[in-house]
Amino acid sequence: MANDELQSLDLGYDPNFVPDSVKTFVVHLYRHIREKNVYEIHQMYESSFQSLSERLFKDTPWPSVDAVAQYVDNDHVFCLLYREMWFRHLYARLTPTVRQRIDSWDNYCNLFQFQSFCQYRAKMKNKNEQEIALLRQFDQAWNVFGVLNFLQALVEKSTIIQILEQEKLGLEQFTANDGYDYNGGSNVLKVLGYFGMVGLLRVHCLLGDYHTGLKCLQPIDISQPGLYTIVIGCHITTIYHYGFANLMLRRYVEAIREFNKILLYIFKTKMYHQKSPQYEQILKKNEQMYALLAISLSLCPQSRLVDETVNSQLREKYGEKMTRMQRYDDEAFAMYDELFSYACPKFITPSAPNFDEPLVNYNQDAYRLQLKLFLYEAKQQQLLSGLRTFLKVYSTISLAKLASYMEVDEPTLRTILMTYKHKTHAVDTAGKVISNADVDFYIDDDTVHVVESKPAKRYGDYFLRQVVKLEGVINEMDSIKLE
Repeated sequence: MANDELQSLDLGYDPNFVPDSVKTFVVHLYRHIREKNVYEIHQMYESSFQSLSERLFKDTPWPSVDAVAQYVDNDHVFCLLYREMWFRHLYARLTPTVRQRIDSWDNYCNLFQFQSFCQYRAKMKNKNEQEIALLRQFDQAWNVFGVLNFLQALVEKSTIIQILEQEKLGLEQFTANDGYDYNGGSNVLKVLGYFGMVGLLRVHCLLGDYHTGLKCLQPIDISQPGLYTIVIGCHITTIYHYGFANLMLRRYVEAIREFNKILLYIFKTKMYHQKSPQYEQILKKNEQMYALLAISLSLCPQSRLVDETVNSQLREKYGEKMTRMQRYDDEAFAMYDELFSYACPKFITPSAPNFDEPLVNYNQDAYRLQLKLFLYEAKQQQLLSGLRTFLKVYSTISLAKLASYMEVDEPTLRTILMTYKHKTHAVDTAGKVISNADVDFYIDDDTVHVVESKPAKRYGDYFLRQVVKLEGVINEMDSIKLE
């Protein structure tokens, strides 16, 4: 990173000045990396780096990589890591210049910055001539094909897909050993390939290609713990995009099941992450996934799949809105619009702008398209809510009687019934037809026979909630100081 570019931040920042605490930090981090002390590396990355940032670099970047290189033997790999941390801090706390955004592509392929760069590039309206000139000159920076090819290359070079297949057969211990083998070999390439699949899921979701995103993640069995569950941020990001992709593909049961699991996990463990720099992001994703769960359950009532604890939180947050969303009117669609807009990813338009046309902001175009597609599907689903209401009342009913109740003729009713079958079934990633129906039926001799799944009663959830409440009362009582 050139010093004159950093000076452009105009914050009285000297990129060559390295405080003593930073010298100590990089020396110790470098030593722990050389000694492969994973615990200390994690502590310094998650805790020490954040506390130093808060204390010394609230409004300025960290010292330049050139300034700290002398304290770490000019080690090339460490300098790459430090530069990555430098960029992360810059993106999180400051506003990068266009040159810095372009340089971040040269340093490493990081999905958060790819998304940020596409959003930045799409806001053309107020850009000055210098910014536009740089964007013209470096038109391949964060090119979507480059990002996808980079991530795909990591997956292929690491042979991670074959390794995970061997693990399923009991011939590998990849997850149990965190990617290391018995001969002390490095796990870097294998782990990069593993998380590359998570990255591909997210990129494709941001592009609106949900089928491909889920296909890229398929080698990872998300029904089981894996490397992605070790890092809380990755765990939440994976399930958020996995669930959202399933929601958009009408695989509501799968979306509900995974949202329920991760929300229950966050509810039980979030107290342990309060000091984590990711805590605010954890809380935000938690709220977004409750909104997505509310949408999924409104389109596909499957409350039996939701834990009592999660359901209690859901009703508290969105109970009233979910009641409105069950109706077929403008207010219901306004609720769907509101919740989707709040909870959806920040979709991107990956193509570069046409610099020869009037400069306008088009960063919302991709979002508007996905919202339009979603609301169209929601409207179709809501048309079937009346049919679902009648099917819940009867175990058998003649077509003629059902048609009269719904105030349509029999041919129209048959069309509605076929539409219901279509909309309550979807095709999973493996090509298998799956059902999302809470109420199903078949027709025999002009009679509709209804098959409704009965939820199993779960007493354990009730007692667990009461135990948690009791612990809360006891803690409050213990905190009271008697005179």
